[in-house]
Amino acid sequence: NVYDADLFIAVTGSDELNMLACFIARTLGAKNTVARIRDPEYNDKSLGFMVNQLQLSAPLNPEASVAHSIANILKFPSAVNIETFASRKFEIIEMILGEDSPLIGKNMIDLRRHSPGKFLICAVLRQNEVIIPDGRFELQGGDRIALTAAPNEIGKLLRSFGLITRKAKDVMLLGASRIAYYLTQSLLASGHNVTVIDKKPERCAEFAEAIPGATVICGDGADQDMLIEEGIRQKDAFVALTGYDENNILISYFASSQNVQKVIAKVNRPEFHPIAGKLGIETIISPIQTVADEMVRYARALQNSVGSNVEKLYKIMDGRAEALEFKVSSDFSHAGKALKEIKFKQNILIAGILRNRRPIVPSGDDVILPGDKVIVIAADHRLYDLSDIIE
Repeated sequence: NVYDADLFIAVTGSDELNMLACFIARTLGAKNTVARIRDPEYNDKSLGFMVNQLQLSAPLNPEASVAHSIANILKFPSAVNIETFASRKFEIIEMILGEDSPLIGKNMIDLRRHSPGKFLICAVLRQNEVIIPDGRFELQGGDRIALTAAPNEIGKLLRSFGLITRKAKDVMLLGASRIAYYLTQSLLASGHNVTVIDKKPERCAEFAEAIPGATVICGDGADQDMLIEEGIRQKDAFVALTGYDENNILISYFASSQNVQKVIAKVNRPEFHPIAGKLGIETIISPIQTVADEMVRYARALQNSVGSNVEKLYKIMDGRAEALEFKVSSDFSHAGKALKEIKFKQNILIAGILRNRRPIVPSGDDVILPGDKVIVIAADHRLYDLSDIIE
């Protein structure tokens, strides 16, 4: 019954099988098709051609998406996650407050009053509960906070809060994987120094030939002496990208013990995430979760044809909340009203407004106008239309 499908998704381990299956599904009548295409050879040279010829609705490359996320995080090593909205005019940055953080005991009103820039702490994860904070809410050690601001404000905000550390200039990657390929390309283009370690000689040779700007070391990442000899203690960041979750967690734990400023581990199995957290590994990347999130975003966006206006959707706060970007239509019933006069559903927050390419961090006196792009934080809700936020 594929001819009745609104969306057909092919995510097997074979790019060619995925593309062929999508072509057959489209020929038989599926309305939209998505294929996972991971090979850099396809993505670098012929992706546009294949999308057109096979009538793909969208290609999916989780490795490139994960690499992009890691590169974003390495810009601000104190972050555990960064998402971009509204044509890159807004960023939502997540971080975990240590027990010695200068933000502990501060409420939202005082923080905004004494801040050098405009920002909004739009969500807090505390003891597995997502809280949309009001002005009187006080932060505690261990809180995971989501902060939204214009990208050019983020750096000075983190510096003023005493949360920023130096940028990760020298980066060590464990595993010459596809993610490492895309990540190394991105980091080298940004002026980073990249060292890649893998124990398979043939993979090292291929990687070194494909990206000559990287330093490629053939060795076993589980060998602690080798890591020390190759300078792990002098690195600003360590990213474990092998195909084994257990190895990534354990070697990342070792990297943390060597005082590496930023440690990131690729961990697919969700049951391992709490273990990694207890070992002090704050930033976990999951390609499997990336695929799932991208498919949810795409499927939700397909609702546009029946009146929805979701343009972007990201899971935040360890998947317990959503950040959505809406385009405000001319028939939005509360256009022109001050936000403080609108009765929103519980656990809903307007985190940002983009108007004529100008980012607005909203207060109660701001309004939503037709044509605006609006960023909404939602916990315990599934939103399809901007009107769904109204009580």
